Amino acid sequence: MNHNFTIARLGVCAIDSPLNINGFFSDDDRILFNTRLKDYDALTDSTGTPLSLEAAGPRKKIFFDPGRTKAAIVTCGGLCPGINDVIRSVTMTLFYRYGVKNILGIKYGLRGLNPLYGHQPMPLTPDFVKDITHIGGSILSSSRGPQDVKVMVDYLVQLKIDVLFCVGGDGTMRAAEKITAEIHARKKQIAVIGIPKTIDNDLNLIEKSFGFDTAIAKTVEAVGSAHVEAKGAFNGIGLVKIMGRLSGYITATTALAQGDANFVLIPEVPFDLTGEKGFLHILEKRMEASGHAVILVAEGAGQELMKQETKERKTDPSGNIRLQDIGLFLKNAIEEHFRKINLEINLKYIEPSYMIRSVPANASDSLYCSSLGQYSVHAAMAGKTGLLVALRRDEYVHLPLSAAISGRQIDPDGNLWFRVLESTGQPAQMKN
Repeated sequence: MNHNFTIARLGVCAIDSPLNINGFFSDDDRILFNTRLKDYDALTDSTGTPLSLEAAGPRKKIFFDPGRTKAAIVTCGGLCPGINDVIRSVTMTLFYRYGVKNILGIKYGLRGLNPLYGHQPMPLTPDFVKDITHIGGSILSSSRGPQDVKVMVDYLVQLKIDVLFCVGGDGTMRAAEKITAEIHARKKQIAVIGIPKTIDNDLNLIEKSFGFDTAIAKTVEAVGSAHVEAKGAFNGIGLVKIMGRLSGYITATTALAQGDANFVLIPEVPFDLTGEKGFLHILEKRMEASGHAVILVAEGAGQELMKQETKERKTDPSGNIRLQDIGLFLKNAIEEHFRKINLEINLKYIEPSYMIRSVPANASDSLYCSSLGQYSVHAAMAGKTGLLVALRRDEYVHLPLSAAISGRQIDPDGNLWFRVLESTGQPAQMKN
């Protein structure tokens, strides 16, 4: 893990902030990276000081003159609850708190930064964004995949953009990093600020990603329906496929929030399908004992059980490995198993992913998105660049864009998974 948390600045901040407050932050305000006593001295910086992060918040002196500043917002990747809340927060904070009146929304993700596509930026004003939090998705729309970084920076210079806010996942943050590097190479004074987005909650170093709370709330509804269906039929089985490519945070947290799941299958805990200790045999015993079952499976679980058509690993436009459909695979495997043993079941398969992604943020996520937007504007106006704003240890901090790397997973020996096992009653291992 890279522990260089230095935040780049465009230059000296010589302009008085228009914010009439007493609670300004300075760059000397630092948040400890480790909070447990046993870890305090485990990691230190080059001076031997315990590792720390720069606190997010408004600075007394700012870099950009608000009256001359032009900002742009772009949203990239898959949809997620809360994107519009972020757009609204950034726009309102720029306009009302700093007096920045020239704000553009870039349409269709990074495609909108390539003029060859012909997507014209749209002006963003308080009147335009005031009611968008009630709408799901992104009012700016989105897209996946990279664009030529030189073309994008050319366009930013052509538009005379001073600040670019990038809302997206780790792929978007990597793109923002390249944009920052190209801007630096050209010696241009354009700030690039990332606002990390991943509904799977799998970004390293970040306490919680926005949209996660809403995803849990909506997934709970789907699991409740699956439970009703399972209880409402002879030998009923409710199977729910849940988002989570590399991590099972949504699946595991939903199981704890809802309490009706009997099996939780996640990428971090491999399982066998057949055999005495395999999933199908344990499910069979559950059906014989209780007459119904609710199964939650994360989309990235059990990939090793399915035969690959080719050895080549296919990727989507964002560079993510294309997963095989564990939901349909498991549905067919369960039905075939019970046919072979001549035991009648009634299986209902539910996949609520797109219903979850597209809904507006709930109150918890809306508050969180509002804070992320505000802190991002404070960082940008202070001339900071190449950073993202994140919540860590209940504190908002600045992290380098390179820190937004997905891959955080549930520890199979950790407290969260132990609580899931207690809640479901499933075996700790379903391996022969």
